[in-house]
Amino acid sequence: MASEIHVGDIGTQLIMTVKDNGEIVDISNASLLQVIIRKPDGQSYTKTGTLYTNGVDGKMYYSSISGDFNVAGNYKLQGKVTLPGGIYYTSISDFKVYCNL
Repeated sequence: MASEIHVGDIGTQLIMTVKDNGEIVDISNASLLQVIIRKPDGQSYTKTGTLYTNGVDGKMYYSSISGDFNVAGNYKLQGKVTLPGGIYYTSISDFKVYCNL
């Protein structure tokens, strides 16, 4: 993630790694990559994720679009991956969206 995210930022990459019991999960065969974002008011929305590399490293990301960060405050982020062997979630990450001048 960027070092500081601001209201209205577009193109910010939110990167996450899928792990199971501390081990990286190969997500190259995923049928669905999702990114769940919860805004400060508790409203959640789900976006489509993308493999960050080839998926063997377990990394996926989402690039923000207009409206994603329309409120300053504390956000939460979690990835969800559907694989032939099951569904995996990333750890929940917290990040802050700052006001502009």
